[in-house]
Formats: sequence, structure tokens, C-alpha cells
Amino acid sequence: MDAACSTQLIDGDGTFNVSGVDNFIKEVKLEECGLSYAVVSIMGPQSSGKSTLLNHLFGTNFRKWMLLEEGMSCSLSQTTKGIWIARCAGIEPCTVVMDLEGTDGRERGEDDTAFEKQSALFALAVSDIVLINMWCHDIGREQAVMMRLFSPRKTTLMFVIRDKTRTPLENLEPVLREDIQKIWDAVPKPQAHKETPLSDFFNVEVIALNSYEEKEELFKEQVANLRQRFFHSVAPGGLAGDRRGVVPANAFAFSAKQMWQVIKDNKDLDLPAHKVMVATVRCEEIANEKFAGFIANENWRELEEAVQSGPVSGFGKKLSSILQSCLSEYDTEATYFEEGVRSSKRQQLQEKLLQLVQPTFQDVLGHLRSGALENFKDAFEKALNAGEGFSSSADVCAQSCVSKFDKGCEEAVIEQANWDTCKTREKLQRDIEAHISSVRTAKLSELTTLYESKLNAALSGPVEALLDGANDETWPAIRNLLKREGELAVYGLSDALSGFDMDDETRNKMLTDLESYARGVVETKAKEEAGRALMRMKDRFTTIFSHDSDSMPRIWSGKEDIRAITKMARSASLKLLSVMAVIRLEDELDNIEKTLTLALVNSTSNSATSKSISTIDSLASSTWEQVAPEKTLITPVQCKSLWRQFKNETEYTVTQAISAQEANRRNNNWLPPPWAILALVVLGFNEFMTLLRNPLWLGVLFVGYLVSKALWVQLNISGEFQHGALPGLLSLSTKFLPTVMNLLKKLAEEGQAPSTNTNQSSMNSSASAQSDVTTNGESSSSSSSGSSPAKSVPIDTSS
Repeated sequence: MDAACSTQLIDGDGTFNVSGVDNFIKEVKLEECGLSYAVVSIMGPQSSGKSTLLNHLFGTNFRKWMLLEEGMSCSLSQTTKGIWIARCAGIEPCTVVMDLEGTDGRERGEDDTAFEKQSALFALAVSDIVLINMWCHDIGREQAVMMRLFSPRKTTLMFVIRDKTRTPLENLEPVLREDIQKIWDAVPKPQAHKETPLSDFFNVEVIALNSYEEKEELFKEQVANLRQRFFHSVAPGGLAGDRRGVVPANAFAFSAKQMWQVIKDNKDLDLPAHKVMVATVRCEEIANEKFAGFIANENWRELEEAVQSGPVSGFGKKLSSILQSCLSEYDTEATYFEEGVRSSKRQQLQEKLLQLVQPTFQDVLGHLRSGALENFKDAFEKALNAGEGFSSSADVCAQSCVSKFDKGCEEAVIEQANWDTCKTREKLQRDIEAHISSVRTAKLSELTTLYESKLNAALSGPVEALLDGANDETWPAIRNLLKREGELAVYGLSDALSGFDMDDETRNKMLTDLESYARGVVETKAKEEAGRALMRMKDRFTTIFSHDSDSMPRIWSGKEDIRAITKMARSASLKLLSVMAVIRLEDELDNIEKTLTLALVNSTSNSATSKSISTIDSLASSTWEQVAPEKTLITPVQCKSLWRQFKNETEYTVTQAISAQEANRRNNNWLPPPWAILALVVLGFNEFMTLLRNPLWLGVLFVGYLVSKALWVQLNISGEFQHGALPGLLSLSTKFLPTVMNLLKKLAEEGQAPSTNTNQSSMNSSASAQSDVTTNGESSSSSSSGSSPAKSVPIDTSS
């Protein structure tokens, strides 16, 4: 047999087809399914395509009959009569589907809808899944179905919206669910279930399908997707997953027959009064039409579009007029319907309209708020740039902008709504206050930065200069400088803060912070200079040691007391170290200089005594007596280390001075002692007489004198020996041979020249040579030992 076989379960007269059902159960082998089967039914208006949907969805082949005026006929009609049952083809587990007669009874030609009620209740009673077929334009009408509770299990109500339009399903579904809830609320329930929610008994789902006639292929595709949900429908979580109270398959026919009999015999299943029902449906239709008309209204659409780009003048009056026109049209068309229903639906329409336009109203308020805030910012900035007080400018500009906002809100209010604009106004005030606070913070930060930079410029350089020339008046001068500049900065900041209307606590804190900053600048600079203490000490030592009282470079002629000068220079450097050792911003006495002097200067002469040992030990500490640790820049241990390093690095300067002094003394005392001169005279008397008796020897000695003088001048012998004997000998050894060769070359050149001069000319030449020797000797003596090789001296051989 065909897997999709069908039979009539209940005919058009309400007679239960017992034999037909028994044959159907045998043919589809329903008895073998036990509890693993599902029952699906479909209900909806006549000629709404229920059978068509079932045939495509489940592969069934239901017969359609037409109710004629004379009675039942076998000719085909566009409507299903009674209740038909069939097995779904190709779906597991076994699924039985029931096709119900239309719910509006129009083609029956009668006013009695008892069969429709009974069919619907029967379907709800025996089905696991109920498909409710409806047209898209029927959304919003109450479905005239009384939901009676026959079993504890949940039934799936699947509302199938046919001929889906462009309206999104997410817009249609809430309306449908709202109507379902209203129907549920109106259903008479047992006392135990008075407050039971709909979800305890029904799983409600909503789907939408395109038109079968206009979009056949898309309709079939959607139906095929829906079909997949009916596979394994009895599994947990499936469409028929709740299996509580399920009748076994072999008792389905008996159970269905008994259920139908109970429904037919029930006399309490009356629908609401016809007048109320008609008013409800019709007023709902009118309200939906007016709501759709309002959405399509050109004036509303233009107004809504205009609001997106900015505030609209007269928004409240324009929108109130459009809303009132829409409500008036509803009142005109719904005048003759039941008053209670008409008023209720009008209220619902008005609420929907207001709900629709409220976002646009909020946009208008948003534009007004943002515009007022921008106007406040501009006005406030101009007032501050004009030199007006901060607090007074903020108050005046804020009041002006809030007043303009209030006026704009009055023009935007809608007559039909009692919407409050206070929240937006409060938001505006919060935004204004936040901006004022932000500007206040920025301005105060600018003022603080300005005066801090002034303090930094006024203190850093002078403090550095004062510490560079450290003496007994250094820290008193720094204290006076700090006090003077600090007071000037505090006075200036205090005057600038007068326009901010600040509380005394905040004001005093800012002034105190500025004073602390000034003190911090001095302390920071002192720490920096303390880090350069060794360099400063060496500079001071060099300045004092190498320059006299007139700041002229000192020449070590041999008369200076180097020991005294060294002690004076070191004492000055020690003074600088003691000044930089600690921060003295309070007028407090300390004995740091005395301690350093005893430990570092006087300890040399008293090193043998126990007193000196205890004094030196006094520097083996990380703190000074009577000085707080946070004021210490250089600890006693560090002072001792710095002094040792200082002495090592200045020792070379002292040694060089002593060497220069000794060399100067040797140069000034080049003559032999008097006793040596006397010995030469006594012992050399005979040789002197021999020279007098033989004049030729005088000539030889004269020539030897000239050559020696020339070598003395050319080699700068006196200059070379100023740096010591050994350096002088080494330098002369390298210059002697080139100088001698130069002199010999000059003599050879002179000897080759023809002698045409007279004796007088020879004497003049000799005198000229002597003059040249003297001149060259003076120039050579003024040059250093590191100069280039000396020029040759011209010597007249004729002499």
C-alpha cells in the first residue's frame, strides 16, 4: 500500500469513522509503534491551503470535498470537510497527520461554529504538534480556539504564516504571541491552574512561508527545510519530545473516539459573545490599518528624516498634528463598534504610535542637548579669553544655555504623550559640569605649571652659581633666594586663583604644594651639584693654586711658598665639600666643616696622637651629627673617599709646581761658586800669560767663542735645561749633529765666494756677524725646547 495512505477520521456531520480508522491503523501498522509515534494536526481558515501545505510537507494526498446546499457530494471542492487522517511519507518515527475543516465555517452556510470548536479541541487533545495555518494579513486577530487542558504533557503550537510579505517575521511574531497570550488569559481554567503560564502547557513557535502560487520553488524549498524538523520528533528536545501521558499506539483509535464523544457532549464550550468578538476583530483590523498608514505617511517620514540631520523647529506641533489625524480616522471608522473594545483598541493604537515615534523624539532631545552643550563650550571659552572670572563665566554661560534648552524642549513636546524631559536636562547639566570641571583642571594645571617653570628658572641657575662659589654665606644666600622667589610665586598663584571660587582647603593645598615644589627645586639642584663635588673641588684647587691674588697665572720663580699655597687651596676645596655635604634650608648650626678639617687637613700633623685617630674614626659613619638623614647629600664616609681621591688627583699639580720652581732656581744660578772662580784665576794665571805672549791663540779662542755662541743660541741650551738635566741632555743629543752640519755647510759656502772685501769690510762683516749672532740668540731663547730646528748663523771667516 501507499506509505501516505489517508482516510476520513470524522465526517462533516461529526460522525466518528470507526471502521475506517481501524483499517487505517492496520494498514500503517501503527499498533507496532508502541509509544514511538507522533500525531500532527493542522487548523486554520477554510481555503487557506492547509491540505496543500500538508501534501508538500508530509507527502500526503488528502481528498477535498465541497459542502453543497443539498448536502454532501463526491465532487471535488476547495475545502476539507470533517477531519482527515494520513501517515506522513518517509518520516521516522511513524507520524500521523490530521487535516481539519476550516475554522471560520463560511462554506458551511450556517452560523453554528460548534463543529469548528469541537474539531479544534479534539486536535489539541490528541495531537503532539498542532500547525495553525494563517494568512499574513490575519496577524492581530484572536484565534477563536478554547484551549482546554486534557493532559499534563506539552503540545507544540506551530503558527505557519502563509504568503509572507516584506514585513520581517521578527515584527509579526511579537504581535501574534501577544494575541496568543491574551487568548490564554481569557481561557477558563481550573482553580489549580489559575496562574499557570501558557508555557507550562504549550511550546509556541512561529514560522513564515512564501506564496505557493507566486513563488512555488521558494515555497517548496522552505517546506523542505521545515520537513527536517519532524524527523525524530519524539526525541528529547524534539517537537514532540514531551512523552508524558502518551496513549499507546494500539489504543489510539479507542482513545480518539472517546475524546471526540466527550467534546461533543460538553455544553460549556461557548465562544465569547458574537458582538464582542466582531468588535474585537474589526477594531483590531482598523487599528492595524491606521498604524500602517501612519508609517507610510509622507509628512511623518519627512519629519523623521529631517530629525536625523539635526533639530527641527516646531517638531512637537507637527508630530502632534500627524498623530491626531491618525487617531481621528480610527475614531471615525470604529464609531459603531462596542465601546469598551473600541476604546481599548484605540489606547493600544496610541501606545503603539507613541512607541514608534519616541525614538525620534529622543533624537530631537539629543540634538537640543548636544547643541546647547556646544554653545556653552563656545561661550565659556570666549568669556575666559576675554579675561572674565572662571566661576562667574561658568555660571552665566550655564544658565543661558540651559534656558535655551528648556525652550527647545517646550517646542518638541507631543500633546498625546506625557513624556518627561528632566532626564535629558539633567544629562545636559552633568555634561556642562563635567566640562567645567575639565576646563578647571586644565586651567589649574596650566597655572601650576607656569609658576613651577618660573620657580625653576629663578632658582636653578642662581643655586648652581652659589654652590659653585661655596663659602660661609652660600646657604644663607640660598635661603634668602628661596624665600624671596617662593613668596613671589605663591603671591602670583594666589592672585590667579581668586577667580576660581575655590574652597580654602584646596586653595591652601595648591599654595603649599607650590612652596614644596620650590624647596624641591633647590634640593634637586643641591643633589646634582653634590654629585659633581669632586670636580668642583679640583676646579677650586686649581684656580687658587695656579693663580695669585690678582687672578693672574702664577709663575714659580722659586720665591713662592708652595706648601702654604697648597694648604690654602686644599682648605678652600674642603670648605666647598663641607658646604655641599648637607642641605641647610633651615638656619641650623652644624660642625661638619670642623669635623672635616680635623679629620682630613689637620690629621697629617697629628697622626701620631690618639686624638687624631678618634677624629678620623668620626668619618666612619653614614650620618652627620645633628643632621637628619634626608638632608644629607654626602655622607662622612663619602667625604673621606672623595678627599682621598681629590688629593691623589691634585698631587701631580703640586709636584709639577715644585719641579718648575727647582728648575727656575737652577737656571738663575748657572755661574760656578766664588771659590771655583778664585781657583780658576790662580791656577790659570800661567795660561793667561801665554795667551798674551802669543796673539795667534787669541784668534783661535775668538773663533771658538763665536762657534760656541752660535751653537748655544741655535740649540737653546738654557731653555732645554729648564725642564731638568736628563730631559735637556736627551733633547740636545738629537739636535746637536744637525746644527753642527748646518754650520759647516754655511762655512763651506762662504769659503767658495771670492774675497773682494778690504780689511775694513772684513771688520764690518765681523761686526755684522756678531750682531746676527746676538739677534738669533735672543730669538732662540724666547722659543721652547719643542720648537723646530734653529736657523744657521752666518759667520764671516775672514775675521
